[in-house]
Amino acid sequence: MPPKHCFLGFLICFFPTGVVETQSAHESLKPQRVHFQSRNFHNVLHWQPGRACTSNSSIYFVQYKTYGQRQWKNKEDCWGILEFFCDLTNETSDIQEPYYGRVRTTSAGIHSDWTMTRRFTPWWETRIDPPVMNITQVNGSLLVILHAPNLPYRDQKGKNVSIEDYYELVYRVFIINNSLEKEQKVYEGAGRVVEIGALAPGSAYCVVAEIYQPMLGRRSQRSEERCVELP
Repeated sequence: MPPKHCFLGFLICFFPTGVVETQSAHESLKPQRVHFQSRNFHNVLHWQPGRACTSNSSIYFVQYKTYGQRQWKNKEDCWGILEFFCDLTNETSDIQEPYYGRVRTTSAGIHSDWTMTRRFTPWWETRIDPPVMNITQVNGSLLVILHAPNLPYRDQKGKNVSIEDYYELVYRVFIINNSLEKEQKVYEGAGRVVEIGALAPGSAYCVVAEIYQPMLGRRSQRSEERCVELP
């Protein structure tokens, strides 16, 4: 498709068929699909370029606010950027508060209108990673130690804040007997130290785990398999 050109605030689009389409450049530049993606309370605003008349010279401007506030705040690190994302983790750290973000673009001296997200509440919407596992062989058993994912926050003493401060978590541990190709759930509970016994000597086993959040009825993805062979 030939390049599109902007004249006097309107987008003139020339197509191979010879059809000429005129649109408001403000509307055509407007960012699309503006939304938050949240993982372990790392809250990042994402968007896509407008439908037309965008180029490598387009730059983006991001603002945010808490629900109920009238005044939008500029995100200084995302003011006039080329990327299609902006990290708003620090600006959305009160995880039970609802927030909004919005984005506009400028290209060839023309400014788009703002595109706003829907209401975003980190506590409801963040996705939790699976637990990290450490596995040790102890007298023919497997000792599994589970670690909840790290969060971007620290307490007043500078220590990492645990996700267990925000949610009731249930850990689920599964073991797979490789020779039988059979999976079995061996633990479900709040504890993070699990001993798996009654294992056959000389057999190979793989262990996987996940986190379940009862209040939200949501579970994490499963961890990567950790495999061991018993002597």
